[in-house]
Amino acid sequence: MTTAKEKRFPLPLSSVVERKDNAGRNRIATSVSTQTAMQNLGRDTNSTPRTNPVSAWNSTKEQKPVVLNTSDSPLVSEAVRRAMVARVAQQGVKDTTVLEALRTIPRHLFLESGLESQAYIDASLPIGHHQTISQPYIVARMLEILRNDVKLDKVLEIGTGCGYQAAVLSLIAKEVYSIERIKALHELAKNNLRPMRIANIRLHYGDGMLGLPQAAPFDGIILAAAGMEVPQALLVQLKVGGRLIAPVGGRHQVLQLIERVSEHEWSSAVVENCHFVPLHSGVV
Repeated sequence: MTTAKEKRFPLPLSSVVERKDNAGRNRIATSVSTQTAMQNLGRDTNSTPRTNPVSAWNSTKEQKPVVLNTSDSPLVSEAVRRAMVARVAQQGVKDTTVLEALRTIPRHLFLESGLESQAYIDASLPIGHHQTISQPYIVARMLEILRNDVKLDKVLEIGTGCGYQAAVLSLIAKEVYSIERIKALHELAKNNLRPMRIANIRLHYGDGMLGLPQAAPFDGIILAAAGMEVPQALLVQLKVGGRLIAPVGGRHQVLQLIERVSEHEWSSAVVENCHFVPLHSGVV
């Protein structure tokens, strides 16, 4: 990926939107993600979580859960997951490690039972509290950018939601820290992830805009909600050489990639258009 001209911290939205590269070309990609923050269906996620184990952690192999059959329904079978991954690959995601992680984690286990039949379509879906689970393509695209064919040791996720992306991250990073500001969703994610017994995820309830300084620095940081700019607290928690990928903007949003190039310098680039729920501060 083309890296941007170095720019000193902080990096407001105006510094990256529709900037031109050294050849005078606009760096916003022409492809547009179909990620949409679907209107919440008016339900709170108060239903009892499913507790059937879906995987067992294999401590003798590096980051490989053993996924068990969880349903006989053809709508949530492994064949359907493979078809979803094939569509994501056709949309341009090439990282085989990310694609395999997407195939391995059963997305339907992170949704209410009434939405299971839609689990493997390429769309975001409501998870309650006016939040969504991101579409498979955007999850894979952001993780591909974050990974950049490099082994990730420690990753911070801002916005745990239902826990799906954290589960996918657990297969491509050695340690995953994830923060959720909505208490009910933090509990939902814990309930969803507990039966999977994934040993390398650490969930935190708190203000994601503050990051997790006690666990910093991070090789990668990924945001699941869009602010008008990337919070400064997150930039300083990125290790030198690390990457941060985040949706940025209001009505018009773009995926922004930030790399920390030195102790006091960060570079930035716009990847493509997208649409996410808004990023908020504080806890509820």
